Amino acid sequence: FKGEKFLNILQGIILGLIQGFCEFLPISSSGHLVLFQKIFGLKEGVLTFDIALHIATLFGLFYFLRKDILAILKKPLDKPALLILAALIPTAVIGVMFNDVFEKIFSSGATLSIEFIITAIVLWLAENAKRTNKSKGIDDTTYIDAGLIGVAQGIAILPGISRSGFTLACSLLRGLDREFAIRFSFLLSIPAILGAAAFDCYKILKTGYSFTANIEIWPFIAGIITAALAGCIAIKFMLKKISKLNLKMFSYYLFALSAFILVDQLFFGKFFEKIIF
Repeated sequence: FKGEKFLNILQGIILGLIQGFCEFLPISSSGHLVLFQKIFGLKEGVLTFDIALHIATLFGLFYFLRKDILAILKKPLDKPALLILAALIPTAVIGVMFNDVFEKIFSSGATLSIEFIITAIVLWLAENAKRTNKSKGIDDTTYIDAGLIGVAQGIAILPGISRSGFTLACSLLRGLDREFAIRFSFLLSIPAILGAAAFDCYKILKTGYSFTANIEIWPFIAGIITAALAGCIAIKFMLKKISKLNLKMFSYYLFALSAFILVDQLFFGKFFEKIIF
């Protein structure tokens, strides 16, 4: 799989599948992209490809949440829109303030195992949290709830921290109804993904780096199409199954994945820089 150029079609499809599924399952798409980019030995054109994959996953959100989106656009001063705004403010502040730190963490992947463990623990705690008799819907959700969910989304800019996992876990810990929590998390991801993509594009333009540098068109297209289709499947699955899902099964997977990364860091250094004590 390793190559000096960007990536081949098979790698593009694999990364598209990873982004599409992992963006909406609570296991961190960015963390998995970093992991597999390390495994594939990819260095060139990665940022451009990541931006394209994230935008591709929005296709499913626009389709499955089209009624919610239209309702918000028609009434931008009603509570649903204001809750999203209240959540986006802390997300944006965290993203801008710690942008340089996040970039270094992304490029090295050194803390990926720790971040996966943190996501696993948070999912475990959210599933074990005591539930009240009445879960909060749109009417009972407060702007403080939304702000805290926005903080969770901001923290999830770290590659191994799942955005959907952290926002869903925070919502459940705040007493939100599961179905409403996942829809709110998905709606919140739309401006977050668009904002992050726009910010990354600005950085690329500012540095004078070409969007098409080291990009091969067919792997690029294959990845985008695959990410869009996989995203649709993941969104449909989460919207239909969230009330029955046990988040612990995702935490087990993340614990195992973090163990794999740690073993490589401690003993082999094949994919990640070896930890030297």
